[in-house]
Amino acid sequence: MSKVIVLLGVIWSLAVAWAVGAQQAHADGPLYTKGTNLVRPSAYREWIFLSSGIGMTYDPSTRSPAAPQAFSNVFVNPSSYRSFMQTGKWPDKTIFVLEFRNSASEASINQAGRFQTDIRRLEAEVKDSQFPGGWGFFNFGTDETAEPLFGERVAPCVECHSKHAAVEMTFVQFYPTLLEIARQKGTLKPGH
Repeated sequence: MSKVIVLLGVIWSLAVAWAVGAQQAHADGPLYTKGTNLVRPSAYREWIFLSSGIGMTYDPSTRSPAAPQAFSNVFVNPSSYRSFMQTGKWPDKTIFVLEFRNSASEASINQAGRFQTDIRRLEAEVKDSQFPGGWGFFNFGTDETAEPLFGERVAPCVECHSKHAAVEMTFVQFYPTLLEIARQKGTLKPGH
């Protein structure tokens, strides 16, 4: 009888641990209003920081040598990061936040180089099966919610990500720590 009680206790403990793990897996994923309007993740700066670039642009027509270069910081929700580290793929409900910040070079004791200043805009890319192609693109600007981009507004994003992304629709080639994982797991697109 005591063996049965111990066995039931173990089974119950495993079931609770599994249920808690399953709830946590999506607790940091996207939240929507009106079905598809993404709520700006308030704690994204506590997520996994993937990389930062300065002055990066994918459209040569937007390059302006006279304009101050912006920093782009990329964050991903922790549960999706952990999943990618195990599989080399992004699970459904992955959310990337792209934070664009202005830059400056003259302040305090700085004598050279550039540093980040105020937020210019915020964008997000979400892997979610409810969107065409399984990915949604959002531009918050400085708002608290954003509608998904559709039609002509999203076509350049989809085209660029489809052609140039290293893993699925993401630019893992710019995230050095994840690029090696994708190589090991065999999830890089050909040509990367």
